[in-house]
Amino acid sequence: MAVTQELKVGDSAARSAQALDELADVRGDTMTLNMGPSHPATHGVLRLVLELDGEIITKADPEIGYLHRGDEKIAENMTYTQFIPYTDRLDYLAPLANNVAYALSVEKLLGIHEKLPERCQYIRVICCELARISAHLLGIGAFAMDVGAMTVFLHTFTEREKIYNLIEALTGARFTTTYTRIGGLSRDLPDGWTEELAKFTKEVSAAISEADKLLTRNKIFVDRTRDIGVISREEAIDFGLTGPNLRGSGVEHDLRKVHPYLVYDRLDFDVPYGEAGDCYDRYLVRMEEMRQSVRLLEQCLAKLPGGPVNVDDGKIVLPDKQKVLTSMEELIHQFMLVTQGQDAPAGEVYFGAENPKGELGFYIMSKGGGVPYRLKIRAPSFVNLGILPHMLPGHMISDVVAILGSLDFVMGECDR
Repeated sequence: MAVTQELKVGDSAARSAQALDELADVRGDTMTLNMGPSHPATHGVLRLVLELDGEIITKADPEIGYLHRGDEKIAENMTYTQFIPYTDRLDYLAPLANNVAYALSVEKLLGIHEKLPERCQYIRVICCELARISAHLLGIGAFAMDVGAMTVFLHTFTEREKIYNLIEALTGARFTTTYTRIGGLSRDLPDGWTEELAKFTKEVSAAISEADKLLTRNKIFVDRTRDIGVISREEAIDFGLTGPNLRGSGVEHDLRKVHPYLVYDRLDFDVPYGEAGDCYDRYLVRMEEMRQSVRLLEQCLAKLPGGPVNVDDGKIVLPDKQKVLTSMEELIHQFMLVTQGQDAPAGEVYFGAENPKGELGFYIMSKGGGVPYRLKIRAPSFVNLGILPHMLPGHMISDVVAILGSLDFVMGECDR
């Protein structure tokens, strides 16, 4: 006669307390295990100092900073435009989205964020959603490979290569794009680019469906991710999680909907969210986000207007080369912009964008002139990793790989 047993899975703290109580009588000496900073499952140079009682984690201490470069202090010693290439190196899997978030924060300080040409805004949305698809393809592919599903990684990387080809044609670079400019873009779309993008949207939709078939009902993948790394709705809010990690816990919060920027309020898309808050739900949220990004790309292509891609202000955007060669006033504008930067007013601004990893925010304090007095970066990966000491105790060592993969962080922006 078959016997069934009901299994209840609580939050991470409850799991930890229960595991420790059960082992209270047999607990021996604990062992300290260093996971990383050179470990394929830590997705960069993250070091986890784990205290173990057998296979059970009793304490976890993440150590970061191996990629610290002092980006925020560097920004205080250069013009606003000169700092754009540094934003490529934050979440280096989504440089286009980083560029857009930073440019919008400076434009908010300058008071021109509502004066951007429509074509520029649509192209920026295209850049952001391409970056989201690219980042999620890598995140899901690496996550699947970490828990034993190698084939998915090959499928997702094939599609990412197509994205890099599109990005190279658009920006001239595959990885560090530096595409946006304060007040616009470095260049308009090249001829034939929109047709290639339309072709890609159809191909990537098929690839997403293929990955869905390989993973979503795969017993091994489900067993490794369901009821593992549970983050309750309250915990997600308390620890300040954003992006898919927040929405995976059932919180319907997306800056593109809550505080629309660019032309997101004119586009139709859904915000997916989970219920259980486990690794599996975070995977499902990212899968659906890619589908919604494809919807957004198709709408942008259908609505893409003509016109300029930069604001018409010689004190914000470099003038046309021909004008520089024929007009003394334009020559002076170019000289001032290159040597001193945009003349920003004194004040403080914060702008947050919905990036693939969560809310990427820039706080700028200006005392006037072309150089920020203070610049601080709200890196979503840094905030999202803060829950690990609370989340990991009570899990087994093998669960750490799945949990890290489901959080999908990048140490470049964490350490900055």
